Amino acid sequence: MTTDKPEGLSPRSTSRGRPRTSGTATCARCGRAVGKTRATWPEGRICGPCFTTATRTQGTCPECGQHRLLPGPTGISGGPHCAPCAGILHDFHCTRCNTEGEFYRRGICARCALREDLNEQLLTEFSDPETTGKIVDVLCKADRPESIITWKRSPKVQALLGSLSRGEIPLTHEGLDAAAETASREANHLRALFIHHQLLPYQDPYLARFETWIENKLRDLPEEVAKPVAQFATWHHLRRIRSMTTPEKSAQAPVHSAKQEITETIKFLDWLWDTHQRTAATCIQQDIETWLATGPTTRKAIRTFIVFIKNTGTNHRVDMGHYTAKTRPTITQDQRIAWLQELLTGTSESLPYRVAGILLLLYAQPLVRVAKLRIDTVETNEANGNMWITFGTHPVPVPEPFAGLLREHLKRRPNLRTGSDTQSPWLFPGTRAGQPLHPNGIMGRLRGLGIDLLAARNTALDEHLLMSPPPLVADALGFSHQVAFLHADNAGDAWSRYVNLRTKP
Repeated sequence: MTTDKPEGLSPRSTSRGRPRTSGTATCARCGRAVGKTRATWPEGRICGPCFTTATRTQGTCPECGQHRLLPGPTGISGGPHCAPCAGILHDFHCTRCNTEGEFYRRGICARCALREDLNEQLLTEFSDPETTGKIVDVLCKADRPESIITWKRSPKVQALLGSLSRGEIPLTHEGLDAAAETASREANHLRALFIHHQLLPYQDPYLARFETWIENKLRDLPEEVAKPVAQFATWHHLRRIRSMTTPEKSAQAPVHSAKQEITETIKFLDWLWDTHQRTAATCIQQDIETWLATGPTTRKAIRTFIVFIKNTGTNHRVDMGHYTAKTRPTITQDQRIAWLQELLTGTSESLPYRVAGILLLLYAQPLVRVAKLRIDTVETNEANGNMWITFGTHPVPVPEPFAGLLREHLKRRPNLRTGSDTQSPWLFPGTRAGQPLHPNGIMGRLRGLGIDLLAARNTALDEHLLMSPPPLVADALGFSHQVAFLHADNAGDAWSRYVNLRTKP
């Protein structure tokens, strides 16, 4: 078994930001030569980065026992101390809210500076003071208000906030839909913030964009193609997705699948009309077989449409069976272990993507499901430190050293400081408030390392099926029994015959 780094790995650079400026002054904390220092404290002159770190460190002072800002040096006994205990004479309290921290402007913290800017921008000309005040409060709830100060400098953001304040754009989903025509990213970011802080009712972003996508797809199609596609998209896909979408269950995966099926259906009906002047109602079985035989396997996605027109009485003459893949990609067990070792101990990716990759390689979890895992699926026994995670009907153990890596991730989850506050329920919070990371982003990062995602998942599931019966694996890992038995059959596993052997008379 090899322990070398898996082939195809391209390490991601870990350096961040700009290099420190060299100069004649020496920072008393980091020892670097700098051109300019930010403060002079008892131990000496302090550079900008060290000053920023010190004024953002909160905790319990080991000397006085108070929970407050700890700007004192970390090298002294017990860790950093508060300003009075460390002999730092500067008062770090904001003159408005009395919060201790780094001053952003004239003795006030970044949050107070943000509120000052928003009040000046929005409360000078407004139609509804209550609504405008709520918008200000939502934006000021960001855990890192500096990011909102930077974000609102955009002319598009300023125009959008001004229009909301003056009532030119109503604070509704329809109003933000209209604004998105000229400022899509800005309007959708505000929408996510307003939903997260309950200023707007819940609306699944994928479902909303899917409805617009359907309208755009149908706009330029001939009537012979547009009518059956509209019926298929509305009465099959939209009705189904609307009924299953909740704040806890995103429409991302079903919308992605529906788009593929609608796109392939449009291609098929276009070809059918242009080539044979036939429609969905007059299509014959030979048309379907010719279409499938003369193109890529993605054409199999028309099956749902064929079933739809048959069930609705549009066309009883056609039929299409299930598609069975000719190959089943896998990786070797040695390759799987090498990837697990790399993600556990390597530095080729940032922590969230390493954790996501291990969930794929260790528990055979699809990344679409990984992206939507919540923090309450992870349980820890405080007495003995044992950890479990739930994918199916009951929790499964998390072994070391992955348990340690998962604990570290839970303490350092990203994307919690720009607008949604620190209460995100997602194990992998996304950049948009209230939403998890998009699975396509996780897939792209892991594929960039060289991991064959489907092959890795197949191998991981095969290994579980070698040790346990398919029903037990299905219940533990969140798969249906049918899927588990199919994988067991494909892997040639003896457990796949377990039920049949047990039920023989």
